[in-house]
Amino acid sequence: MLLQRIITALILVPLVVLAVFQLHPQYFSLLIGLVTLLAAWEWTNLIGINSSLKRALFLGSLILPMFWVHFWTQFLELTAQVLDWPDVRNYSGALEWLVVAPVLFWILVMILIRNTPQGILKLEMKICYKALIGWLVLFAAWMFLSRLRAFYDAELTLYFLILIWAADITAYFAGKKFGKTQLAPEISPGKTVQGMYGALIAGGVCAVVLSLIYDFPWMVASDFAILSLLTVLVSIYGDLFFSVVKRQRGVKDTGSILPGHGGILDRIDSLIAAIPFFYAGIILIHP
Repeated sequence: MLLQRIITALILVPLVVLAVFQLHPQYFSLLIGLVTLLAAWEWTNLIGINSSLKRALFLGSLILPMFWVHFWTQFLELTAQVLDWPDVRNYSGALEWLVVAPVLFWILVMILIRNTPQGILKLEMKICYKALIGWLVLFAAWMFLSRLRAFYDAELTLYFLILIWAADITAYFAGKKFGKTQLAPEISPGKTVQGMYGALIAGGVCAVVLSLIYDFPWMVASDFAILSLLTVLVSIYGDLFFSVVKRQRGVKDTGSILPGHGGILDRIDSLIAAIPFFYAGIILIHP
């Protein structure tokens, strides 16, 4: 299983890096939109939507606003070039404020998992509410990763991805080597407190390396360090959230499309939770 994970990662990581740097932001947006729709299909199965029609309707509910945001963003960029606007982000309007909803949702998830793991496992919700939650987190992940690439740059987008990858890898190996205390045994027995500390250390190292490369002033470097640590922490609880849903459904993985990793959601669960939080932090650091 570990060998499969490594081989799959060695194939996917270079492709993702190429996509970040070589694709125009609008094509990058479309690419991750496709990945989001694959994840949405897995989500419908995870929450018990068995009807193909209902699954298609759920995907349609994502596609329409995704296209609207996509073309509105491209329109803003084109208009900014024509009118010589200094910063297109200043004209994106209320869309920037939409980041508040997923950030608050993930903070609530963290509180519930931390304080009442058994309670959240036993929480029964109607499928329509689960569909709404899935819509919110998937749409937000696509939207703010797209906007991170479009409004900032490829380097910052890659930094975010490396931050999540480094945290995941370090948590896995630190947990295997030093793990003694389970983080949330009711939800995911394999995750440990020591693994979480390893992930946070990896996040701190990433922030230090970035600050050294770009020679950030002390205040900016400290802001990036705090943001990186908090982003990693949110990503860990994003992983646990999807573990809750899988346990409620009685499955180990969300799919089998990625050898050694499971489904798309299994691979991007941490990223889904982390990107709105990271994007909100970037807005605060560089408004």
